[in-house]
Amino acid sequence: MRTLSPRRSFLRPTWPLIVVLAELALAGSAWAAQRQKQVLVVYSTRRDAQIAIVGDRRIPQILEEGLREGLDYHSEYIDQGRFPDPQYRDALRDFLRLKYRGEPFGVVIAMGDLSLEFVEAARHDLFPDAPVVFFAGSPVTPRPANSTGVVARTDLGGTVALASALQPDLQRVFVVNGSDTSDRLSEQLAREQFRQFEPRLTFAYLTGLPTEELERRVAALPARSIVYYLVVNRDGAGQNFHPLEYIDRLSKVTSAPIYSWVDSAMDHGIVGGSLKDQEAQTVVVAQLALQVLRGARADDIPVSSPDLHVPQVDWRQLRRWGISQARVPAGTLVRFQELSVWDRYKVYILVALAALVAQTGLITGLLVQRARRQRAEQEVRGGQAALQTSYERIRDLGGRLLKAQETERSRIARELHDDISQQMALLQIDLELLGGAAQGHAGELAGEALNRAQGVARSVHDLSHRLHPAKLRLIGLVSALHGLQRELSRTDIAISFTHDNVPTSLPADLTLCLFRVAQEALQNALKYSGAKRVLVHLRGVPGGLALTVADDGVGFDVGASWNKGLGLVSMGERLEAIGGTFDIHSTPGAGTRLEASVPLGVSQDTEIAAV
Repeated sequence: MRTLSPRRSFLRPTWPLIVVLAELALAGSAWAAQRQKQVLVVYSTRRDAQIAIVGDRRIPQILEEGLREGLDYHSEYIDQGRFPDPQYRDALRDFLRLKYRGEPFGVVIAMGDLSLEFVEAARHDLFPDAPVVFFAGSPVTPRPANSTGVVARTDLGGTVALASALQPDLQRVFVVNGSDTSDRLSEQLAREQFRQFEPRLTFAYLTGLPTEELERRVAALPARSIVYYLVVNRDGAGQNFHPLEYIDRLSKVTSAPIYSWVDSAMDHGIVGGSLKDQEAQTVVVAQLALQVLRGARADDIPVSSPDLHVPQVDWRQLRRWGISQARVPAGTLVRFQELSVWDRYKVYILVALAALVAQTGLITGLLVQRARRQRAEQEVRGGQAALQTSYERIRDLGGRLLKAQETERSRIARELHDDISQQMALLQIDLELLGGAAQGHAGELAGEALNRAQGVARSVHDLSHRLHPAKLRLIGLVSALHGLQRELSRTDIAISFTHDNVPTSLPADLTLCLFRVAQEALQNALKYSGAKRVLVHLRGVPGGLALTVADDGVGFDVGASWNKGLGLVSMGERLEAIGGTFDIHSTPGAGTRLEASVPLGVSQDTEIAAV
């Protein structure tokens, strides 16, 4: 007992202080709660329904942006299947009474007919003084006291009209619906609105069927038919489903196009329809709630009835069912449209093809001349003088062809840099201006187009650089090879470059020849060798230069591959044109080593710096 007495003496003077601090903390939190606006949203759907997902994202965002005091946001959800049970409604009311006892709600939002019915019935017990903002799909008569809202009737017939425009030979509409209470109400509304299309169209209601039976039915529908998906929360076998997942399931087996009435069904296999815009629904309700929270009397705000339906089609589903896009009515939103590679890059493809054809022609001519030279060598084997003359003539032709190739590459590179690159820059500026002026979906499309234009501009710049290394003449061979090393180096392969005894100035055609040989050898090593390291060494030797490119890759059979690769042929022709030689040493599994040597003093081209 004596060991506890010091602790008691410490707690006695501290306890009143703790009480005071706790009271201050409670007072502070109560003051903060009074400053924040309390909002409760009651949804007529399950938590994972699209309207609840959109609402819980957009309503707090709109309210917080419009309120200086801040927002304390709450949301609750009604089980549609159990709502008709009085015991469920009583239990829900008791749960909300305990959960929100003492909460001074600035507004209660009822999203849907069921939630409005529940809020009005339990309002006196739960939040008698709170104004109500509602969204209803049918006329609200009489209008509840201290309330305002939106009444937007669901348009199911607009989708049938759109389907008739897209499929003029349409004869039968198979309406898919579930067995839940709310599902039956949807069917009743559909029957009322679809009478206007009879007898031109025949309607068959596939209501409350077990899923397996329904799948068999929609998989064998007659020609000139469509499937109209209302909603399936529960099938005829009593199995519960998410309505959107159910569309995904049907779209995989249906033999006819599927249409629907709400935008959350898009990207789930439907062709489209006159779809209710749930984002717009949420925004208009949130704006009414914001007016009330800012001090407007709910009864003074008139009930509005906007048209929330937007005709939309899925471009991918039009192609799937062979529906011509020319039949899409004016003003219909076409979503998920994909441009073909040809539509996106037509100009650049044509330029690349032209360059490819030109290079192919030059290389083909070179190969033809090589073949003729070999035949000539066999035919005139006994005449050394004639053979030597033919050899020199062909070598000169090969050099002129290579020079013509480089000239054409230089011209194409300049065209890409000076013309197309400038046009791409102007296009990017226009897209930036368009993105700044556009809003919503158009702004997103402008941003995506700007990103694609920037990618194309980078590709054109890289293509121009690869076609002709314009800086080679300015910075010299050694610096250009350093740049090539940096450009081609990757995290999985190390490229090192060394040099020694390189003359300070070199002929332009010799510099270009060695650069192209190194470039081709490195690209072959990166593509085919599987090496971890590649070594490039340039050195001066008596009377010329020597270039070595070695890797530790898989190697190859030189004899079997010598006449099969255009890269090897091109390197040989380049070196022969300036009196050089090269050799390749490689065996499978032992890496590859390329050695090229060129003489100095042979070329008459202008000399440029080597470093």
